[in-house]
Amino acid sequence: MSTIFSKIINGEIPSYKIAEDDRFFAFLDINPLAKGHTLVIPKVEVDYIFDLDDETTKGLFVFCKKVAKGIKSVVECKKIGITVLGLEVAHAHVHLVPINGIYDIDFSKPKLKLDKEEFIELAREISSNIKL
Repeated sequence: MSTIFSKIINGEIPSYKIAEDDRFFAFLDINPLAKGHTLVIPKVEVDYIFDLDDETTKGLFVFCKKVAKGIKSVVECKKIGITVLGLEVAHAHVHLVPINGIYDIDFSKPKLKLDKEEFIELAREISSNIKL
């Protein structure tokens, strides 16, 4: 069975894609904690991040690093925080969240509401600042 993330990768469900290569895909979270909150996923459908093979794990974090630099060049913040929860979707994924303090990654906080045009423009800006 395909996860929602596999459907996004395959173009069956629309997303605000900001980066993609042959092994990984990054797109804006539609319920963001902060402007620029991005999900990064391997294209291989594996539920638990620590079940990824070593090469995929290394590649995922190198890809995340490139995406984080692109986000930080567009979104004003002190750092890009990273978290892995892995409970919402049975497909390994990493959250990259622009942060200014240690409590900025709190998933119980109200999510931002951005309109479609804001998502499109933000995705375009971040994408143009990522060097894969």
